[in-house]
Amino acid sequence: MRREFKLPDVGEGLTEAEIVRWHVRPGDEVKVNQIIVEIETAKSIVELPIPWNGQVADLLADEGQTVDVGGPIIAVETGEPSEPGEPGGPGGSAGAADQQAAALAEDLVPTPPAEGAVEPGAHGSPAPKEERQAVLVGYGVKTGAARRRTRRAPSTIPADPVANPSRVELEGPPSTAPQPPSEQPPASTDPARVAALAKPPVRKLAKDLGVDLTTLTGTGPHGSITREDVHAATAQPSQPQQQAATARPQAGEERIPVKGVRKMTAQAMVASAFTAPHVTEFLQVDVTETMDAVKRLRALPDFAEVKVSPLLLVAKAVLTAARRHPMINSSWDEAAQEIVVKHYVNLGIAAATPRGLVVPNVKNAHELTLPGLAAELGKLTETARAGRTQPAEMAGGTITITNVGVFGVDAGTPILNPGESAILAFGQVRDMPWVVDGALAVRKVTTLALSFDHRVVDGELGSLFLRDVGAMLEDPLRMLAWS
Repeated sequence: MRREFKLPDVGEGLTEAEIVRWHVRPGDEVKVNQIIVEIETAKSIVELPIPWNGQVADLLADEGQTVDVGGPIIAVETGEPSEPGEPGGPGGSAGAADQQAAALAEDLVPTPPAEGAVEPGAHGSPAPKEERQAVLVGYGVKTGAARRRTRRAPSTIPADPVANPSRVELEGPPSTAPQPPSEQPPASTDPARVAALAKPPVRKLAKDLGVDLTTLTGTGPHGSITREDVHAATAQPSQPQQQAATARPQAGEERIPVKGVRKMTAQAMVASAFTAPHVTEFLQVDVTETMDAVKRLRALPDFAEVKVSPLLLVAKAVLTAARRHPMINSSWDEAAQEIVVKHYVNLGIAAATPRGLVVPNVKNAHELTLPGLAAELGKLTETARAGRTQPAEMAGGTITITNVGVFGVDAGTPILNPGESAILAFGQVRDMPWVVDGALAVRKVTTLALSFDHRVVDGELGSLFLRDVGAMLEDPLRMLAWS
């Protein structure tokens, strides 16, 4: 039996993913839960296992190709013999076992409704008593009774555009002559009206292609806008978006598609920069004692199996200062108009990877011992560099550190990770002249830069937090005193 494995939703709300690397080829034998492919979502690289035993018949998507969730990516011959009741068998229809297996496979990736499909019972269509109802991708499907709404008797209220605007939308403006029935409602440029006439996959396609749905007239059932309508719009030379779609590199230029992690990062940074009012403060710190402490920690048996770097003590200082100033570890809830103070710290560490910036976080970092924190930071950075960071590892961060010093940079103005109120940039440590006890000396000096959301963190709180972090890096003994 030939079965097609469809791209599942590996993260809540995923709509598409790029095929990065296949681990199998046609003709290979595969076993249940064997990793067959690596995909790149908008957040990370994810490995997918196969749910069946069998032989690979065909790869339905090439490396580098972007596939929509629910689209088939591989075909497998499971080697199950045809029996009475199966396709190709004497019965001519699927047996109970195959029906159950098909249902389970469907539950992994529910089939989206057909173009122009309408809610059962809407527009006078019949409502079946029992059917499988499509729900959000990633949540499976449910079986339930779809009840048809009771149709009200035709209203005698006139379609007055002032007193009764809702009837104007449904029935059109008043007319002195009766209007013949029409399969398609009058064209409208109301964005809400257009959104109702285009299914989510169609709206996403239009967004990706740069097509304005308000300029289209739907050709689908009940005037709905279909994929064909969107593609037809991109083929029209009068569309200004077509110029961007057909742009070609000029001499000396290279065009890199914006997708995957880089696309998500760009969207998040734009949203953060233009939503939260950023303020950045700087502090130069003599970290000579911190660098000495790092050397001493490396020699301790407790740290023999982990990497000890200055970032470890910076992270510990941030955790300690966050406990002293809880408001720094909070977020702004726009919908509820509330500030959410978090009495736990999921410490984010910004990491540069070949596929873009990712910010995984150490869950409940405030509860870890110093060796435990060192071990978690080591795992986090190794996973990020290998491109194996999972979406769950990047979700739920509360405050972030970005180590720009590893690139030889002194300071910068970091942008907040969306949903957080503070981010600390740790610059390079270098020898500089410093006044010690009234005399010049060569010391190890770094620059700290703290960006914060001024809706949540005022200048005083931001300054106190940054001062405390700097004080602990000048004298690491303060970490012990304030812990």
